[in-house]
Amino acid sequence: MRVAIAGAGAVGRSIAGELLENGHEVLLIDKAPTAISVERVPQAEWLLADACEITSLDEAALQRCNVVIAATGDDKVNLVVSLLAKTEYGVPRVVARVNNPKNEWLFNEAWGVDVAVSTPRLMSALVEEAVSVGDLVRLLRFSHGDANLVELTLPEESALAGTQVGDVEWPQDTSLVTIIRGTRVLTPSKEDSLEAGDELLFVAAQAREEQLEELLSVRRDGA
Repeated sequence: MRVAIAGAGAVGRSIAGELLENGHEVLLIDKAPTAISVERVPQAEWLLADACEITSLDEAALQRCNVVIAATGDDKVNLVVSLLAKTEYGVPRVVARVNNPKNEWLFNEAWGVDVAVSTPRLMSALVEEAVSVGDLVRLLRFSHGDANLVELTLPEESALAGTQVGDVEWPQDTSLVTIIRGTRVLTPSKEDSLEAGDELLFVAAQAREEQLEELLSVRRDGA
């Protein structure tokens, strides 16, 4: 897979390193000469250019990329890069970094963004996830379909503890994708039983989140 990353700062370089370790081709783009540090990520391709300029993206051959990541520290730049990648080059997957949570509402399909990653929101979500049981925590927002990746730790008193996944009447537009049980990561089947303390990851429509939380948090009779 070929991935172009706009923004060769600490975030962009870290993403590049991870992708390269997983066997992908990576191109780092930055307009600041001081950001071009080939020795830090020597396996990547580097391009000194303004990722907001069509001529630069032509030089980067963005049409050959499977994914574009807008990872600069400027939300305006990330939006422009996302829009150009999607509309001018037809990049299948566009991921954008949100620096200011107040701008998060802009990072949607209209701007070419498939997945928006808000670092402040993600950090707060991880804090919530670490301390909350029985509360739904939103980890990631997907622009397409108005869906989110959400997590809930099943409380001890939940009525669903001991119930098989296939026997649960899940809300519409929700999908249980992973069960984390201790150190194990389980791909849920209909025969798997839910256990108290399980971390459940769902992809769910935002309109269904409250309904999903209520279902998972319903207490057993007398609890």
